[in-house]
Amino acid sequence: MKNKIDFSQPLMVLAPLAGYTDLPFRSVVKKFGADLTISEMISSNALVYKSEKTRKMIEKSPNEDPYIVQIAGNKAELVRDAVEILNDIEGIDGIDLNCGCPAPKVFNHGSGSNLLGDLKKLEEILTTVKRYNKKQYTTAKVRIGVNEKIPVDIAKVVEACGVDFMAVHGRTRAGKYKAPVDYDAIKAMKEAVSIPVIANGDIKDYEKAKEVLKYTNADGVMIGRAAIGKPWIFYQLKHGIENISEEKKREVILEHFDAVLNFHGIHGAIMFRKLLHSYSKGYNGAAEFRDIINRVSEPQIMRDMIENFF
Repeated sequence: MKNKIDFSQPLMVLAPLAGYTDLPFRSVVKKFGADLTISEMISSNALVYKSEKTRKMIEKSPNEDPYIVQIAGNKAELVRDAVEILNDIEGIDGIDLNCGCPAPKVFNHGSGSNLLGDLKKLEEILTTVKRYNKKQYTTAKVRIGVNEKIPVDIAKVVEACGVDFMAVHGRTRAGKYKAPVDYDAIKAMKEAVSIPVIANGDIKDYEKAKEVLKYTNADGVMIGRAAIGKPWIFYQLKHGIENISEEKKREVILEHFDAVLNFHGIHGAIMFRKLLHSYSKGYNGAAEFRDIINRVSEPQIMRDMIENFF
């Protein structure tokens, strides 16, 4: 089987973000430069107990190739069942285990970054994914610890489970999204293992991506929150450009709007309001634009407003 994921150049990856990286958003960043897209985090429980909403979250756009589905879970048998369900779904190239989510409801359930506080448990769950996964790739997304930083210990356990590569968010669970990102920890993890390591955390623009890649020697960058409202960041990374034209921005926004309507139906216009709040940041008249947008639910009117404003 030929390798779909090529590490000969630094890989540009869209991070999974709950509530944002749905199929329309992923299809847009894919079109404009992301090498790899990953689903929103899927609960193993929800998948096994046949949640319709969860099945819809797994659907992918035709241009998402390669495509990885991320799952969370803390019970080996449930994780195994979730993996076996995914094995039967066409078009998925890999399964990623979330070992990094700091959200209280995920953490308190024993999933996400909770696994970093019990490396035996992490090993058990990740080995289960690896053992039952029939897709081409098994991967993991981690942080560098719960409260204490133990990056190298985590990296070695993850590698020993047989994963193909890992993504590292350079903060502890306690650091949430506010503490400074520890690029030294990512660098140490990269030096400690022989599998590819992807750097994640506060990579907001082309300059920062270059600097992080050079400093950590990582095999790629994963971008999440910085892509919300600026999905053209992947276009910048891909083409090595600092600035992006207003025409290109408008093209991306309209493409995203159409994709949202296509996937979510008429309700998509209302869903798109929060995205327009992000897109309009920094523009003159953004506050008035947001006020009006908040009252618009008719797709054609919204589309006209987007064309006029941007």
